[in-house]
Amino acid sequence: MKLTWYGHACFFIETTDGSVVFDPYMPGSVPGLALPPLTADAVVCSHGHRDHAGADAVTLSGQKPGFTLTSIPCFHDDRQGTLRGENRITVLEAEGLRLVHLGDLGHMPDAALLAAIGRPNLLLIPVGGYYTIGPDTAAELVQALQPRLAIPMHYRGEGFGYEVIGSAEDFTRHFEGVTHWQSNVLDPAEAWTGIVELRCPVQE
Repeated sequence: MKLTWYGHACFFIETTDGSVVFDPYMPGSVPGLALPPLTADAVVCSHGHRDHAGADAVTLSGQKPGFTLTSIPCFHDDRQGTLRGENRITVLEAEGLRLVHLGDLGHMPDAALLAAIGRPNLLLIPVGGYYTIGPDTAAELVQALQPRLAIPMHYRGEGFGYEVIGSAEDFTRHFEGVTHWQSNVLDPAEAWTGIVELRCPVQE
């Protein structure tokens, strides 16, 4: 499995069973970021906001992927969706790994939702706050789910992201032994554990 982060909540996952892009953003929707041309077997958008719903920017290969994708409904806010609507968590199962993309999760999951998510090998978790859960809630959720590996997303960094959301450091300070990986590409099938902060490819 190969994971490539294109900033914000957009990830390109390549597996022996096929490929998928999670939450591609529309042109001009995320300050400092621009997607390169991408081709994949599938595209998943957690909700309809411009910074997550750029499915038209991804060329579909026409091939049917062999992995399993499971969608779990939740909310984009902590008010049962009355503020920002619904969100979808997606579970990808491929190569014996369970990858969970939380989209724009806006609340701490209850016991039923935690059980539906299960224990991920790899957790892609929003940490910036304002539009999603913030760094403290994100850290609490990592403790609850106990993933082998967690990668923060949807935060503000140097040269990219929304000014109103927080930085990755607000989240990573909750943990010891954080890996600051100097690339936006990772093979999660390798012996990665704990928290890994990827390097964002600022492109605009």
